Amino acid sequence: MNMPSYIETDRIYRMDCLEGMKLMQSGTVDIVVTSPPYNIGKPYATHDDTMPYDEYLDWMHRIAHESRRILRNDGSFFLNVGGKPREPWVPYDVMQEFREDYILQNVIHWVKSVSIAKEDAGNYGAIRDDISVGHYQPVNSDRFLSQCHEHIFHFTPAGTTKLDKLAVGVKYQDKTNIGRWKQATQDLRDRGNVWFIPYKTIRSSRPHPASFPEKLPEMCIRLHGHTPDTLVCDPFMGIGNTALACVTLGVHYIGFDIDPEYCDCAEERIRRRAMSGT
Repeated sequence: MNMPSYIETDRIYRMDCLEGMKLMQSGTVDIVVTSPPYNIGKPYATHDDTMPYDEYLDWMHRIAHESRRILRNDGSFFLNVGGKPREPWVPYDVMQEFREDYILQNVIHWVKSVSIAKEDAGNYGAIRDDISVGHYQPVNSDRFLSQCHEHIFHFTPAGTTKLDKLAVGVKYQDKTNIGRWKQATQDLRDRGNVWFIPYKTIRSSRPHPASFPEKLPEMCIRLHGHTPDTLVCDPFMGIGNTALACVTLGVHYIGFDIDPEYCDCAEERIRRRAMSGT
């Protein structure tokens, strides 16, 4: 494959992300949102998800270093990474590989499935019984719990990046709080660091074994804040959910992926989104 001499926006490149990022100018990206392979044996079509662990962490370290070079000093890097019940250290080990280049400004908990007992919910008329919502994946074990959440580590260059917290805000449950607190001037508050984002129901096999929902990168971009000139990079674009979020929000994107089928799928989904306008 011929290597491009420079990287254009609003494109997905079929190439290794480290090679791609090296072609980008320093300090040009506002937001990085990505979910790398977790090295837990997922059946990717091209990538080997069973690398020796030291090699995997070194790879994450190099990605952290190169991404810092292309990120603006007031930028944000949102890293979604999880593990599996038998290997719970993975997200924490990966997080440490970013410590040399970034400050960990926030830790967001992406909840994929949650159960709430009626007796614990309090006096909320909308909750009439025990509820369980979201994408629940059982684990066949008498030692480990099913994993119903993953981490989104929010890294910034100096820990001083300002956020548009109300862009992903929620309404107050107790309306008497509006006006009671100095910052409560409208019926909207900080969502906090627990985000419930379920997968959509999938009735057929997914073309990618580990893609996050489009709403996840959309919320990350909204939280950081964006304008029509905002540039988002996803080093592991996969089937294009980050790009679709960028199209929805009217911002620019650059993506990389080594798998031609994933890139083709992403480009087709972007084309259909652009044609439909939704």
